[in-house]
Amino acid sequence: MVVTTQRLEDRFGRVATDLRVSLTDRCNLRCSYCMPAEGLEWLPNDALLSDDEIVRMVRIGVEQLGIREVRFTGGEPLVRRGIVDIVRRSHDLGVETSLTTNALGLSRMAEALAVAGLDRVNVSLDSIRRETFHEITRRDRLHDVIAGLAAARDAGLGPVKINAVLMRGVNDDQAPELLRWALGEGYHLRFIEQMPLDAQHGWSRDGMITADVIFASLEAEFLLTPAEEPRGSAPAELFQVDGGSGTVGVIASVTRPFCGDCDRVRLTADGQIRNCLFAREESDLRASLRAGASDEEIAERWVIAMRGKRAGHGIDDPTFLQPDRPMSAIGG
Repeated sequence: MVVTTQRLEDRFGRVATDLRVSLTDRCNLRCSYCMPAEGLEWLPNDALLSDDEIVRMVRIGVEQLGIREVRFTGGEPLVRRGIVDIVRRSHDLGVETSLTTNALGLSRMAEALAVAGLDRVNVSLDSIRRETFHEITRRDRLHDVIAGLAAARDAGLGPVKINAVLMRGVNDDQAPELLRWALGEGYHLRFIEQMPLDAQHGWSRDGMITADVIFASLEAEFLLTPAEEPRGSAPAELFQVDGGSGTVGVIASVTRPFCGDCDRVRLTADGQIRNCLFAREESDLRASLRAGASDEEIAERWVIAMRGKRAGHGIDDPTFLQPDRPMSAIGG
């Protein structure tokens, strides 16, 4: 492996070591906080990075720029045909690999992904009530998600984490129920504040379920104490539940931002570098890849792209505008 000679360091001294790689913008659910019922206009196939191009970008990040962890996202990454081979080739570079998924199809693929070297999975699940799941996702597929979670656990892809978004009038009364179920199954639950990344641009701060509301709901039934393990650059604040070994996390991206400790950078499915989830600017590396640029030239352009990262996401700023791309097209 080539010795790292550069770092993805921004103007504020933060160094990116965690690469989020979107494999596709397509998704087989239609979550109401992400996209409209009819879906979106997907990227054309020739705009997407090929499997080889994705692995090359990961290799450049690992060998030349100090990337130590790679998480594959989407859209829904399991709909990417080459995902198992992409995971295997990325794992062979010596980095930790993980996957954020809605778990549809995971029951069929968990074992193959584990053999390929995947370390762990994060699964999006906002309710364990069939009718509520159907309302949120517009698909009657809760049984497939439950099966996918169990398959991931059985394949050793742990700790298996669950990401849940609470929405007013939909599932905001279900936080204790979801936590009780997750603890019983041995999953690590994380509640995430709804972020302004929906394709419809219907998000409003006033309608969002905040971290304070989430804590109040949980503390009505559980005793939460701050976890002893240091948070570091992790987005979730962790808490022990009822003094036991189980934990719950809250990711308060909006009301309790953690931008000062951010160590993440994102590569979209069409080869754009995003140095913040909420950035409105991107740096095109696909053109360099396809124009015959060397690894060193691509690395240098990536370094330059990181220098433009802002101090924070600016959601509290009156001039804040949502990114043009929704979450499904950015990758989480």
